[in-house]
Amino acid sequence: MMNACCHAASQQKTPTRLRRVREALAWLLPSALLAFAPKCPACLAAYVTLWTGLGLSFSAATWLRWAMLSACVGALLYLIWGRSDRIGAIFNYVTKETKTCNTK
Repeated sequence: MMNACCHAASQQKTPTRLRRVREALAWLLPSALLAFAPKCPACLAAYVTLWTGLGLSFSAATWLRWAMLSACVGALLYLIWGRSDRIGAIFNYVTKETKTCNTK
């Protein structure tokens, strides 16, 4: 007789191509935005004006820049938190292997 846990594990679907692309974009978009974000509020104001035609004050650009950077960091932390079970499993596996190698 098959255990319910084993039966559920065999029923899991493998990640589809679309899911893999979505997961890659979830990591890529906030990372790229952080890397290519304007470093000064004046540059951000100029880019907003260039792309949209709307003028942006220096103080508004400062707040917008910090909000954008905070949202990117928050998104990356959320993704890391969601993967913490895998990261923890890898860490536990490495420490377990290290302990068994040291005792031999």
